[in-house]
Amino acid sequence: MRTAMRRIQLGGSQRTFAAVGLGCMGMSWGYDELGRDDNESVAVIRHAVELGVDLIDTADQYGPFTNELLVGKALKGYRDRVLLATKGGLVVDDPATYRSHRDGRPEYLRAAVDASLKRLGVDHVDLYQLHRIDPAVPVEESWGALAELVKEGKLGALGLSEASAQEIGRAHAIHPVASVQSELSLWSREALTDGVVEYCARESIAFIAFAPLGRGFLSGLIGSPQDLPKADGRHRIPRFQPEAIAANAAIVDRVRAVADGLGATVAQVAIAWVLAQGEHVGVIPGTKTRRYLRDNVAAGSLTLPPQALAELAALPEAVGAR
Repeated sequence: MRTAMRRIQLGGSQRTFAAVGLGCMGMSWGYDELGRDDNESVAVIRHAVELGVDLIDTADQYGPFTNELLVGKALKGYRDRVLLATKGGLVVDDPATYRSHRDGRPEYLRAAVDASLKRLGVDHVDLYQLHRIDPAVPVEESWGALAELVKEGKLGALGLSEASAQEIGRAHAIHPVASVQSELSLWSREALTDGVVEYCARESIAFIAFAPLGRGFLSGLIGSPQDLPKADGRHRIPRFQPEAIAANAAIVDRVRAVADGLGATVAQVAIAWVLAQGEHVGVIPGTKTRRYLRDNVAAGSLTLPPQALAELAALPEAVGAR
């Protein structure tokens, strides 16, 4: 069944955003870096806004730094039509291997925010997310520094990424947590089993699911490692090794059966399932093409019937670490 795409309230504010947003990481980082096409990526971002997508998500880590420059370029003339989100707190040590470390020190975060604003070409970011919590720095210290930047007008709302319910609660006691961004998909359900999605619902915090298509696997287009470009970070992920891909093909086959019965694509069903996990749940699938962008946005109006939800709930767990 097709319905209008719902809007989600950003926790602690009156600001809302369309349930299907756009994750921009893959345009500059992690996926097929030799196949980058910044001009097409700019066109994709602007087309997304024209389609009603208003949550545009990036991070200083992506590139590093180049993705924020790209997003800033794309949003010239579009800035007032979007909820611009970026992240900080992960510092790239080696771009070739994607090795990074966490830095939640207040002085680092203040400098990181100023640098992000400059790259994006804006005077404030609507949603700033602590990319990962630094175990060497109490979350209260990192969060307190970001809260000061809210008071200064540089940041609108604050979010966390890949945080536990206990960590979210500690930050929430200092300053409202507007959103939590964590991985959630048909083959990565930890945010459901560890209670984070439920906690966010209880505290009126928006939950933003990244990688709702399982880093592309749940699009149904990856049948072997050879289907990935040579310069692609997914070759390093256990779930994209040959044995795991072969085993996980059964998941895609069962999702495809549901999709065929609904007249939808595999990707649309995968996205619709994530959105079905709560009225406060949104998604930020990434893409570098306008065709797949339109496919993803259409998933926001797809409501899965009870039988389809039951079939998807019974899917086996994925083989390999995410």
